[in-house]
Amino acid sequence: MITSHPLARQPTRGSRWQHDLAAAITDPAELLRQLDLDPALLEDARGAAAASAARGFPLRVPQSYVRRMRRGDPRDPLLLQVLPLGRETHAVPGFGGDPLGEHAARRAPSLLQKYRGRALLVTTGACAVHCRYCFRRDFDYAADASLDAALDAVAADPALEEVILSGGDPLVLGDRKLDALLRALRAIPHVRRLRLHTRTPIVLPSRVDEGLLSVLSSAAGHASRLVVVVHANHPAELDAPTRQALRDLATTGAQLLNQSVLLRDVNDDVGTLRELSVALFDAGVLPYYLHLLDPVAGVAHFDVPDARARELMQGLLASLPGYLVPRLVREEAGAPSKTWQDLGAGSQLPPDPPR
Repeated sequence: MITSHPLARQPTRGSRWQHDLAAAITDPAELLRQLDLDPALLEDARGAAAASAARGFPLRVPQSYVRRMRRGDPRDPLLLQVLPLGRETHAVPGFGGDPLGEHAARRAPSLLQKYRGRALLVTTGACAVHCRYCFRRDFDYAADASLDAALDAVAADPALEEVILSGGDPLVLGDRKLDALLRALRAIPHVRRLRLHTRTPIVLPSRVDEGLLSVLSSAAGHASRLVVVVHANHPAELDAPTRQALRDLATTGAQLLNQSVLLRDVNDDVGTLRELSVALFDAGVLPYYLHLLDPVAGVAHFDVPDARARELMQGLLASLPGYLVPRLVREEAGAPSKTWQDLGAGSQLPPDPPR
């Protein structure tokens, strides 16, 4: 059973992030109005949003993220990541409901295990933003309502050395609930590493407040190492408040990594990916993975061909030091790990990130 503990420090900025989260835009008409976009786009956006809402995946985007978009530009790379489009409703061969085999990987309610020695905890079904390329857009979160059975399963398996907090997004949890969950995991002797996957600091940097920093500092100071993997896809996402939020996260002692998804018309050029890696490193975050798109239904319009992905990686290897080049990977159902993509003769994979 997860029990709450007093936080070491009380937040000095209150619950501003919760107000920001509640003010997220959910109406396509409002999003287009704020961006001075042609109302003709509304019929397509509304139809796709309605279809997505019926499946529990409507438009959702924080105001702070919208402010980083270019006004009057329907091809803005941040807008393309969040605006529902009619193309989402098209059936495309090879794009299905559970491309990563997560249903088969469920060991207990809220617990998935795909790889040896580590398991993933589905902490919540909520996110600060609904990314239109999300591979869990049709995930059955209702089947994972309790975390107690998952914690019991982790405690009973000494082969599990690492637990990954995912969702949804674990940073949508309040500080007390997150703190209690991390404490419960740290109390399991064989759990040596905790990993937290989140996009919230990128789209809602106000989430990184004193309360969260206190929770993560406590976790990072424990014998179990803490890794925070953020998710940025484009350098325009890293405005000044977001860069400061990342630098603040680095003060907790956690190892900060980034994973991106390669997306057509968003970041499928060498210059964009190079700028992203440099900006992340300047903010204290090491590029880690560049994912090929997971083929879930509704995202085929984001797909980048494998050959083009390899060309992009060759360009990055030629223009950046190895430690700034993310690994190009694909996740495949039933595979024992992420699959590194062969870049062709003469190429070299970047070195492992520091431990």
